Amino acid sequence: MADFQFVSPRNRLTGEMPKIGIRPAIDGRLGGVRESLEEQTMTLARAVAELLSSNLRHANGLPVECVIADRCIGGVSEAAQAADKFAREGVGVSLTVTPCWCYGAETMDMDPHLPKAVWGFNGTERPGAVYLAAVMAAHAQKGLPAFSIYGRDVQDAGDATIPVDVRDKLLQFAKAGLAAATMRGKSYLSVGGMSMGILGSLVDHSLFESYLGMRVEVVDMSEVSRRIENGIFDPAEFTRALAWVKEYCPEGEDYNPADKRRTRSQKDEDWSVSVKMALIMRDLMVGNSRLAELGYGEEALGRNAIAGGFQGQRQWTDYLPNGDFMEAILNTSFDWTGIREPYMVATENDALNAISMLFGNLLTGSAQIFADVRTYWSPEAVARVTGHSLSGEAEAGFLHLINSGPASLDGTGQQQLGGEPAMKPYWQVTPEEARRCLEATSWHAGMTEYFRGGGWSTRYRTQGGMPVTMFRLNLVKGLGPVLQIAEGTTISLPDSVHDTLDQRTNPTWPTTWFVPRLTGEGAFRDVYSVMAHWGANHGAISYGHIGSELITLASILRIPVYMHNVADQQLFRPHAWHAFGTADREGADFRACATYGPLYGSW
Repeated sequence: MADFQFVSPRNRLTGEMPKIGIRPAIDGRLGGVRESLEEQTMTLARAVAELLSSNLRHANGLPVECVIADRCIGGVSEAAQAADKFAREGVGVSLTVTPCWCYGAETMDMDPHLPKAVWGFNGTERPGAVYLAAVMAAHAQKGLPAFSIYGRDVQDAGDATIPVDVRDKLLQFAKAGLAAATMRGKSYLSVGGMSMGILGSLVDHSLFESYLGMRVEVVDMSEVSRRIENGIFDPAEFTRALAWVKEYCPEGEDYNPADKRRTRSQKDEDWSVSVKMALIMRDLMVGNSRLAELGYGEEALGRNAIAGGFQGQRQWTDYLPNGDFMEAILNTSFDWTGIREPYMVATENDALNAISMLFGNLLTGSAQIFADVRTYWSPEAVARVTGHSLSGEAEAGFLHLINSGPASLDGTGQQQLGGEPAMKPYWQVTPEEARRCLEATSWHAGMTEYFRGGGWSTRYRTQGGMPVTMFRLNLVKGLGPVLQIAEGTTISLPDSVHDTLDQRTNPTWPTTWFVPRLTGEGAFRDVYSVMAHWGANHGAISYGHIGSELITLASILRIPVYMHNVADQQLFRPHAWHAFGTADREGADFRACATYGPLYGSW
C-alpha cells in the first residue's frame, strides 16, 4: 500500500497551535498557609496538564501542549506574570486549578478572549469549593463567562487523582476551548459568490470576524480557471495524482440519456480538469512552496484558510466540470499524498455549513459528511413504494441525506472502531481502511441536466450502525447565528429497498440513511418533526454523538442552540448561564448569548 503512507502531523497554516494555560491558584497568605499548599497546588496543576496532553490532539494530529504558570498565583502580581508567560507561549485556553481558598478577583484570568474554566477541588481540609463559588461570582459580575468544574465526591487532601466526572468536564472544556482558539486568526476562503440563490453561500464577513475571530478571503472563480490554463500547479504532482485517480477511483455507470452523454475524450479531459481543481483549491487554501520554485511566489503563499467553499453552480458548472471530485477528495482523510488531515471544503460555497463541518472536525479530528437534508421517508411511504415494512431503529421512518460532491469518502463507514463502522481521526486510519473506502465508492459522469460542463460525482452508501450527529449553523436576521443539533444513527436498508429509494433521486450521489434519536416532544417528537424543523437545505454530519461538545463550543462563541436532543445532564456551559434561568435551559442560552454578545466584538 505504498500509495497510502501516513503523512506525519503538521501545522499547514500560519501560526503556532494554541496551547492550554494551567493556572495554579493559591491562598496568598504567607506565614504558614501558603507554604503548606504550594506543593499540593502545583501537583494538581501538573496532574491536569498530564491528563490533557496525554488525551488530546489537535485536529491536525499534533499533540496538545500545556503551559503551567511558573509559580502559584496568590495575587495580582503573580496573575500578571502568568498572563505574560501565556502570551509569550501562545496560550489559547485558560484553566485555573486550586485545592483551597484564594482571593478571587486578584487571582482570576481577566483576558476577555480566552475560553476559561476553574476546577475547585472538592476537599474538606481547605475550601476550594468556596473559592470556586466566589470566583464564579466575580466572573459573572465582570462579564467574563467561565466554566465551573467541581467534583461530585469529596477527596482527601493531597489526593492528586482526577475523578472521572472532573476528568470528563476538563476534557470537554479543553476540546471546545481549543477549537475556538484554533479558528482565531485563520481565514475562510470564499471561491466565487452565491450559488443558485442559496443564502448560506452569501458569506457574511462580520459573522466570521465577530463570532469566530476569523477573516474572509474572497477569490473569484476565474482564478481557478487562470491557474488551470496557465499551468499554475505542480505538474509532477498532477501526473502522480491523475495516475492515482485512474487506479483507485473506478468509473461507474453513466446515468445520462444516450444523447446527453459526454464522449470518452471529454470524460478524460473532465478527469484532468477535476484533479487540477483539487490541487488548485488546496493551494489557494494553504499554499504550496513548490509553486515558488516554479516562479509563482505570490500564489505559493495561499490564504491561510482553515475552511473554504467553491461556488461552482452555475457560472462554473454550465461550461466546466463540476467541483464534486475536488470537494469529495479534499474533504477525505487520504489522497495521492497519503493518509493526511482532511480539508473542510463546502460545495456551493455554503459558508454556514463549512463552519459546521469545521466545528465537527476541530472537536473530533475526523472527516465530515456534507449533505442535503433531502427527504423524510415515513413508514407508510416506504411500504407504498417498496412493499417493505420498516422495523428496528427505522420503524418510525428516516431521513435521506445526499448531495453531489462534498461528502468525504470516510463517510462510507468502511473504517472501524471496536469492530463497528466508524469515521476515525485521520491519524488512526489504516491503509487497508483507506483502500476499503475507495472500493466502496464509484465515480459517475455528472448529470448534464445539472452540470452542463460535465465532471464526476461520487456514489456510495454509508454503512449502518454508526452513531453520528447532524448539525447546522443558521443565520437569522435580527437574531444572528444559531445552531441546531440532532444526534442519531446511520441505518442500513435491504438492497432492494435502498435501490428503489435511491433511484428515485440522483443515483450518482452518496447516500446516508439517518435516524435521529427521538425524545417524544418538540422538534424531536418524531422523525418528521426533525425534518420539518431543520433550518436550511444542508447539514454537516460528524461521527459520534458530539452534541454536548458542540453545545459547549457554541456557548464559548456565544452562539445559542435552538434545537437539540442532548440530555440536560450532559449540558456544559459557563456557570453564569444558570443566572439566566434554570427551568428553561434553551431560553437561558439565548438570553446569555444576547447579553454577552459575540466573543470577539460587535455584530
